[in-house]
Amino acid sequence: MIKIHPAEERGTTRTSWLKSRHSFSFGHYHNPAKMGFRTLRVINDDIVAGGGGFGEHPHRDMEIISYVVEGGLEHRDSLGNGGVIRPGDVQIMSAGTGILHAEFNASKTDPVRFLQIWLPPAQTGLTPRYDQKRFPISDQTGTLHRLVDPDGTDGALIIHQDARIFGGRFHGTEEASYVLDPSRHAWVQVVSGSIMCLDRRLSQGDGAAISEVESISFSDGDAAEILLFDLA
Repeated sequence: MIKIHPAEERGTTRTSWLKSRHSFSFGHYHNPAKMGFRTLRVINDDIVAGGGGFGEHPHRDMEIISYVVEGGLEHRDSLGNGGVIRPGDVQIMSAGTGILHAEFNASKTDPVRFLQIWLPPAQTGLTPRYDQKRFPISDQTGTLHRLVDPDGTDGALIIHQDARIFGGRFHGTEEASYVLDPSRHAWVQVVSGSIMCLDRRLSQGDGAAISEVESISFSDGDAAEILLFDLA
């Protein structure tokens, strides 16, 4: 079973420096029919103008992942971490008992586009933690790269939740499939381009909630970049 969540049905936030599209309810956008999928609570597709950014603010008991699509995102937090992440980099922050952080566009002139993803941890009150890593998504296309995993399998970033995140780029004849345990569920988010997923054409910004399938197929990508979430 696959249910498409079209890009145009996402919520919208606009300010002088931010354009954000919300796959699920977030902030001032509230839709009772879109409160998340399984343990996936937030997918915000953010475009931050040059010189803009999110000033220092607190979080707790949330696993927060940033996936940069274009430009550079500068991070600072109360643990003393800092740096810029760019396309191919993935950042994870376990807010745990509490953390202050800020995210800014690293450029004063060019926009940065990134996906902000939230999942609650399986256990609250954890020690705050930050990590980031670069993955060869652009260099090794036509395959799914394991980005986030509770056990750090294949060098993935560790998350405190029974969830796995994969990313990949596909174009032309490149194909891939993912075996889904019958007790689990998946969400596919199209970051860029378009792709066939389970014989359905998905385009940039579309999401797909998938359950009760043995395998998820990807093919006929048109400059496609996708994220796949394997969820309990």
